[in-house]
Amino acid sequence: MASIPKTLQPHINSAFPEHVCLVGTALPNGYAQITPRGSTMVLDDDHIALWERGKGSTNAALHDGTKVTVYFRKPQLRADGVLPKGGIARFYGTAKVVKSGPQYDEVWRKLVQPEKDRDPEKKGYAVLIKVERTEDLDGLPLTLE
Repeated sequence: MASIPKTLQPHINSAFPEHVCLVGTALPNGYAQITPRGSTMVLDDDHIALWERGKGSTNAALHDGTKVTVYFRKPQLRADGVLPKGGIARFYGTAKVVKSGPQYDEVWRKLVQPEKDRDPEKKGYAVLIKVERTEDLDGLPLTLE
């Protein structure tokens, strides 16, 4: 299993609104569904989490066991020598839907305020993505600390 490099964690957690992560799932017809998720965050070294409040095809595709790709791009990280090729990192993992309990509460607590404001009745739910693989744009494993 791969872990999320500590060097990238604060960048992912502060990606909203300028560098919102893109989240990809597979539709039943095989096409990729790519959508921005301003609620994307690092929950711990092994999990990326998001608050799912959508009503579209990404929401319909997210359930326990869904394979998920998270695409993060911050060009300044290339200029700073942190990430090669465009300041891009990709994370691959498996989703777990959490609709109550401590993990649900923790994701809500860490959620950026503009995303909380978009779900004032807290109708959404947490999605934890257990990261299994990390890579740069060349497909090489991230070796950052």
